[in-house]
Amino acid sequence: MKLRILSIFLAFAITPAFGATYDLEVGPVTLDVSGRDIGGFAINGQVPAPLLRFTEGEDLTINVTNTLAVDTSIHWHGFVLPFEQDGVPGMSFDGIKPGETFTYRFKAPKAGTYWYHSHSGLQEGAGMYGPIIIEPNAREPFRYDRDYVVVLSDWHEDSPMQVFRNLKRSPDHYNGIQRTVGEFFRDASDMGLGGAIDDRLAWGEMRMMPSDISDVQGYTYLMNGMNAGQNWTGLFEPGERVRLRFINASAMTFFDVRIPGLEMTVVQADANNVQPVTVDEFRIAVAETYDVIVRPRDDKAVTIFAETMARDGFARGTLAPRMGMEGEVPELRDPPRLTMADMDHGSMDGMDPAGMDPAGMDHSTMDHAAMGHDMSAMMSGEGDDPFYAPGSGLEPDAANGGKFLSLADLRAQDPLYDERPYDREIKLRLTGNMERYMWSINDKKLSEAEPIRLKYGERVRFTFINETMMAHPMHLHGMWKIVDVGAGKWNPLKHVLTVPPNVTISADVEVDAPGQWAFHCHLMYHMAAGMFRKVIVEGGPDNTAMIDPELEKLWGMANADAAAKAHH
Repeated sequence: MKLRILSIFLAFAITPAFGATYDLEVGPVTLDVSGRDIGGFAINGQVPAPLLRFTEGEDLTINVTNTLAVDTSIHWHGFVLPFEQDGVPGMSFDGIKPGETFTYRFKAPKAGTYWYHSHSGLQEGAGMYGPIIIEPNAREPFRYDRDYVVVLSDWHEDSPMQVFRNLKRSPDHYNGIQRTVGEFFRDASDMGLGGAIDDRLAWGEMRMMPSDISDVQGYTYLMNGMNAGQNWTGLFEPGERVRLRFINASAMTFFDVRIPGLEMTVVQADANNVQPVTVDEFRIAVAETYDVIVRPRDDKAVTIFAETMARDGFARGTLAPRMGMEGEVPELRDPPRLTMADMDHGSMDGMDPAGMDPAGMDHSTMDHAAMGHDMSAMMSGEGDDPFYAPGSGLEPDAANGGKFLSLADLRAQDPLYDERPYDREIKLRLTGNMERYMWSINDKKLSEAEPIRLKYGERVRFTFINETMMAHPMHLHGMWKIVDVGAGKWNPLKHVLTVPPNVTISADVEVDAPGQWAFHCHLMYHMAAGMFRKVIVEGGPDNTAMIDPELEKLWGMANADAAAKAHH
């Protein structure tokens, strides 16, 4: 099947019906968004997959038929549901074999914006993702006149497995933004010739570059399946309130989103209503969702501009009173640069980065709280975003000098859980070896680590300590994370928590879902390289953590070192 770009995205939505049965078919597709036909995977022949609209509490029956020559699966991202329905091969079920149909049965979760994607192989990066809207049973605490889903994604001409093989061979294979001779002379002017040379040597010894913002560049960036030139467009009448449901379904790309000329009021984050906060720009990590409301009052088009964090490209769409209108498209900003603050070094008193031997560093002995990056201590900071290390090269700024959304701005609209102390704390160090392209937790890949065992009914604090130079969007399946932003009972719920470089962030988990769950970085190649854990919740109403030992086999792509040698 050859698929051209979807001309009217929402026209392909599956019509909702309470308690209905839904049929999805997974199959191969050829997509042309980068100038030539590339093979991938689609659901019901579409990339993105069809918009699914369910109603809160609806009894769902979803048949998924696999017409591929390889196993597949569908994971319902952000859903709280029985673990057997979560769609992770090797953890919740065996996967869907070629030619087979698997039937998912569960109740639709609470209202909000969600998405779904394959959790098999690297299929998600080849087109297998789509949006979900859960309609509420009661009135929402905000008003809007129109409602659009905005799915952001990345599409590479190299197959996902080829990309992974190339990263294993050379982590810089896809880094197209290098420091220039001009930058050297500028640094020499600022820090002296010796300082500039020492700086280059320090980065060289760490086998890193300040431009290592993202692992993979060269993507074509898409908005609702369309590239920037194809310009997805949503219509409005001047004065209407328009709800935009942003979903980042990318494999590896963070986006900074703005609509020049319009303020955006954030009303929902990861399917949870938040107290409204008006911003000019926000960053959306891989797998996050943000709902915003805008109110264009003039009879003119405006551009939805989703610029990558690495500034190597953008996805673009338009809000317009009439089809065919276009707003001004901004220029890309200069690429950011990592600093020694992102590398654990800049803020360590007495350290000489030029003389450091990263291979010999023992991160386990580092006291990050004493290093000044503990969130509770950073909350008192003024001006800077407290969820980035002081002096970080990744700290965002709004293009117009206005308000950029911080995690610290989020407050729950209606807290789901009572406020209470956590029962115990689990510290997770996010670790990696860039030279070998290995990503891990506490220095161990999934294949080397024991599962994390939780007790049903306890509240556990997970403290994430990012010892790497990359931001990691950490996703726990089946349970919400109550992110400690210093707001007590108003701390927001998230299903994805991004931990920037050299930062420590804590989140509490109410352990209320028996079974076994995936817990991983949602950057697809970090997950595939090992930054992944199995979480087992013991006890509970049905003691469902007791599972078939056959399902104990490890999920294939979380141990993809060997698979990287094979063709996808």
